[in-house]
Amino acid sequence: MKVMLNINKLVFIWAVLLFTSTSFVYAQNEPVKLKDSLNNKLLSKFSTELKEIDKQSVSDSIKKNKIQLELNATSNSDEIKRLELETKLKELNQKEELRLSEKRAKIDSLRSSAKSFPVIGFFNDTLFLVYSNLGSFSAADRAEAVTERINKLTRDFTFNENTLKVVEAETTADIIFNDLIITSVSENDAIWNNSTKHELALTYKLIITDAVLHYKSETSVITLAKEVGSALLVILLLVVLLVYSKKLFKYSATKIISQRDKALKGLIIKNYTLLDSRRLVSVILLVNKIVKWLVFFILTYIALPIIFGFFPWTQNFAETLFGYVFNPLKKMGLGFWNYLPNLFTIIVIIFVFRYALRGIHFLKNEIENGKLTLTGFYPDWANPTFQILRVVLYAFMFVLIFPYLPGSDSPVFQGVSVFLGFLFTFGSAGSLSNIVAGIVLTYMRLFKVGDRVKIGEVVGDVIEKSMLVTRIRTIKNEIISIPNSTVMSNHTINYNNDAEIGKGLIMHTTVTIGYDVPWQDIHQALLNAADRTPHFLKEPKPFVMQTSLEDFYVAYQINAYTLEPNKQADIYSDLHRNIQDCCNEMGIEIMSPHYRAARDGNMTTIPANYLDKDYEMPAFKVNLKDNNKDG
Repeated sequence: MKVMLNINKLVFIWAVLLFTSTSFVYAQNEPVKLKDSLNNKLLSKFSTELKEIDKQSVSDSIKKNKIQLELNATSNSDEIKRLELETKLKELNQKEELRLSEKRAKIDSLRSSAKSFPVIGFFNDTLFLVYSNLGSFSAADRAEAVTERINKLTRDFTFNENTLKVVEAETTADIIFNDLIITSVSENDAIWNNSTKHELALTYKLIITDAVLHYKSETSVITLAKEVGSALLVILLLVVLLVYSKKLFKYSATKIISQRDKALKGLIIKNYTLLDSRRLVSVILLVNKIVKWLVFFILTYIALPIIFGFFPWTQNFAETLFGYVFNPLKKMGLGFWNYLPNLFTIIVIIFVFRYALRGIHFLKNEIENGKLTLTGFYPDWANPTFQILRVVLYAFMFVLIFPYLPGSDSPVFQGVSVFLGFLFTFGSAGSLSNIVAGIVLTYMRLFKVGDRVKIGEVVGDVIEKSMLVTRIRTIKNEIISIPNSTVMSNHTINYNNDAEIGKGLIMHTTVTIGYDVPWQDIHQALLNAADRTPHFLKEPKPFVMQTSLEDFYVAYQINAYTLEPNKQADIYSDLHRNIQDCCNEMGIEIMSPHYRAARDGNMTTIPANYLDKDYEMPAFKVNLKDNNKDG
């Protein structure tokens, strides 16, 4: 029962393919009823001109006959008259040759644009083509009428190779079967086929005779029996192949399932399980099923043209079915062959630009490593300049290659290119501004990777410079990405510039001390604090500046040089600690800016470990004034 169901299913598939293929064939072979308007206009105008030419030809033919009769009746003694008649006859012959030349020229001008109409044979094949009208019959009417007359010839059992005759008429050569004119060959038909009327009529006669005899041979009972038997044999072979193919794929599916967790343990890529054993088996079973139906389709597709090829009525089906596969392959092959010169051109262009980039890359490495020095060109410019040149060269290479790409002249291809260009332009406006800013920053040399900078309110070390953003690591280990356009619109401080050239960065901090402390003491305390602070240079020496004289205190600023600006946080911390120590050691109280206290009887603000061992808190002093002097 299962085998019968499978066979029924396969027969159903075969029937669907048969129906589909025949539908395509009939759709392709359906006669075109609507004729091209331009073609009709050309042929109509041509027919009108030919009628005028043919009218003149008939008139000249009558004159020629009349002159010929007069010439025959003229005696040999009347030489003057004979000479006059012969001259007229010669002029008419020359006029006839001129008329034929004019007609050939007009027909030649129509060969590339005029439409022909086929005379169809018994197996939907074209026997010959009809181009011109004849009398009141158009070319299409003539082709249809000749097709019907030829089809009637098969009904006569006495038809043989000598049945058709060619009879010369006044203006045509007729092919006659008994008393029936099958077709007439006119002078115009002969010119269209680059032949004479009689030769073309003999050719048509041979074509029609062979077609009728071939049809009779192909439609004989013995031939049909052989064809049907061959077709049945192919169908049987197809069914056998399909059944055994189904069994083969069923067996392969069983073997795949049996290998689960054995040979098929899963698909693992770099410790990542892309497919476990169950999914892997499912994928392989799906591939097995797809291949099975592909094999079924190929076997059926090969069998159908063979079956159609046995019968003359369906031989065109076979050619069409094979054409569906081989014509695209042929076009692909011819297209590839014709494209080879362009392909070689593209390869040469890519080869030239590739080695040009290699040469520029070599120069970039030499400049970057300091082996090659160019006046006014800094080593840190080498890599960004190379990146810019690479983009420019790639763009120029694409411009050169574009005309050689297949379909580059297609309006669709050009429209898509323009659309992508607009999309890229408008969609990346912000990115382009960042890229331009990145290029400007590179050549301005505001900072480099590793520099301690301040951009706006952000302070930190530069860890990355790209075309789009600048990344900074703050002293709190925060990574901040700043768009290059933002960098360009803000002020930037680079703390490393002077440090790199040996001058050193001046670090400073301000302390406010009351007016009661001598400025010489605070100067010395601040200089001592700077001297104790690591990473400060001994030369140039630190110095103190009094930056302002406020209402309650003086602002003292200690300045010192360092070559390590990246350690500012640690340096400032050490400096502030040392300032406190040195001031305490010298007995200087840091009581400003907002420290208020009554000094009599209060403990000093200096830490106890900096005071003398016998230090005692002063007593509270009270001064009494005696206002009564008389006592």
